[in-house]
Amino acid sequence: MQEFWQNIYSNFDPVAINLGPVPVHWYGIMYALALISAIFIAKWFIKHDKLNISNELFDSYIWWAEIGVILGARLGYVLFYDTNTMYYLKNPWQIFNPYVDGVYTGIAGMSYHGALIGFIIASILFCKKNKVSFWFITDIAVLGISAAYVFGRIGNFFNQELVGRVTDVPWGIYVGETLRHPSQLYEAILEGLVVFAILVYFRKRKTFNGQLALMYGILYSFMRIVAEFFRQPDIQLGFIYSDWLTMGILQSGVVLLVCVIIYFMIKRKSLNKNS
Repeated sequence: MQEFWQNIYSNFDPVAINLGPVPVHWYGIMYALALISAIFIAKWFIKHDKLNISNELFDSYIWWAEIGVILGARLGYVLFYDTNTMYYLKNPWQIFNPYVDGVYTGIAGMSYHGALIGFIIASILFCKKNKVSFWFITDIAVLGISAAYVFGRIGNFFNQELVGRVTDVPWGIYVGETLRHPSQLYEAILEGLVVFAILVYFRKRKTFNGQLALMYGILYSFMRIVAEFFRQPDIQLGFIYSDWLTMGILQSGVVLLVCVIIYFMIKRKSLNKNS
C-alpha cells in the first residue's frame, strides 16, 4: 500500500476523459466541484440559520463573485508569478487565450491572492449596487469558500502541481525520482477543512458582521504560511529572501496583518456602540 501511494503519480492520469480533441483534466473537474459545493454549502447555511437574504439576491451575488474570482485569479498570477508579465500587459487578450500556437493547452496559472482581491472588489461593487452589507454577505460566502477549497487543492494534487519539498517521511510521494511532501493535501486539510470547522463553530457566536470573513482571512493566511514550509517554492520565483520567504508567505503575511487590524478596529467600534 505504501509503495502504491508513494508512486501514485506513475499510476495516475491527470486527464479524466477526452472530449474529442479537448482533454478534460481532473483538475478542472475538482474546480467545478469546488464552485458547486461552495454555492450549495452557503445556501444550506442561509436556509438552516434563517439568514435574512433572498435566494434571488444571493444567486445574483454568486455570479458577481465568481467573475471576480476568475478574473482576479488569472490576473494575479500574471502580475505576481508569471515570468512573462510584460508580454501579457502588452498583449492582454492573451491572458485568457487557451491556445498556444493553435494547440489547445487550457489556461494555466491561477493565484489565490489574486482571486481574493477579485472577490473583494466584486463583492464591494455588488453590495453598493444592491445596497447590501458587504460584511454580512461575505460572512456567508466564506463558509462555502472554505469548505470548497478542499476540492481546489485536491485538484492541484491530481494535476501534479504545487508539489511539496523533498522529504523522507513514509507518506511522501515520488515526483519524478524525488520523494516529496504531498503538500497539496496538507493545504486541503489546513486551509480547507480546519478553517471551515472553526468558522462553522463561530458562526452563531459572532458578535459583529464581518467577524467570520475576517477570521477566514486570518485563519487561511496562518494555515497557508504553515503549509508553505512544506511546499516547494514556485520554480520561476524560488525564495524571495534567504531560504524561507516565498511569495505565498509574503502575500499571506500581508493579508494576515490587514485582517487582524480591521478585525480589532471593527470589534472595538462594535463594543463602543453597545456600551
